[in-house]
Amino acid sequence: MSATHFPQAQLASAAKLRDPDFSSRVFWLSVALLLLWPLCVATEFRPWVLWEPDNRKVTLDFLASFWPLVHNAEFMHMVARETWRTVAMATAGVTLALVLAVPMCLMATRVLSLSALTGRMNRWPAVMRWCVRATLIVLRSIPELVWALVFVRVVGLGPTAGVLAIALTYGGMLGKVYAEILESGESHATHSLMRNGSGRLQAFVYALMPTHAAELASYTVYRWECAIRSSVVLGFVGAGGLGQQLDNSMKMFNGGEVATLLLVFIALVALADSVSALLRRALS
Repeated sequence: MSATHFPQAQLASAAKLRDPDFSSRVFWLSVALLLLWPLCVATEFRPWVLWEPDNRKVTLDFLASFWPLVHNAEFMHMVARETWRTVAMATAGVTLALVLAVPMCLMATRVLSLSALTGRMNRWPAVMRWCVRATLIVLRSIPELVWALVFVRVVGLGPTAGVLAIALTYGGMLGKVYAEILESGESHATHSLMRNGSGRLQAFVYALMPTHAAELASYTVYRWECAIRSSVVLGFVGAGGLGQQLDNSMKMFNGGEVATLLLVFIALVALADSVSALLRRALS
């Protein structure tokens, strides 16, 4: 083979290794960066201020206060009590959210509409369905932190405000996602039951729920896991639990207590993640 064939072979090999979408990727990455820049400017996003000498000193002093950890018997007894209260708040909130979400989901699901069997839903069922969906939008649009602030004013400090806040926000989330899950699958069996005289509830129990049970259960368990995290955040506005104790320790600049509470919270989230994974596998 002559020497002139080697450059051609090398060019052919390079052409094979070249990404055919390289130009497109670079273009869209440039567009994304151009769109992201004004957003960073609007939010005054300046991460380099963390490395300024004064800020570095404050950060290092705060982290240094984390040691030694506080682990005396009285404090750990309080942590155990508040951890249990946090889990109870999340579980009670999700349970009440289900009480809201399930009936509203059944009313919002088009597949379960008797009047829609002919092709077009009647006016009043359509209006009711729209009202239910609008209510779900309102419930999930208001963050649980805002609901907690409202209920703290009404019922006072304590877990009751957190439970009600989680119930309303998560009720809107669960109802909306449940309706979408039920409408995304095959509806032939459901419609067949309703055409033969079955009611909406019977069609849901015997046709829709068996088909989507694993997906519905998986999302519910995931929301319970998220509710545990939310319960800690709600504690910062007086809803009790680990969050309130963490807020008190930070206000008192007690780094050892803060570190202990953070480690307990990390362990709690890891445990909730493991429990939810086991439940998903059991229900799938």
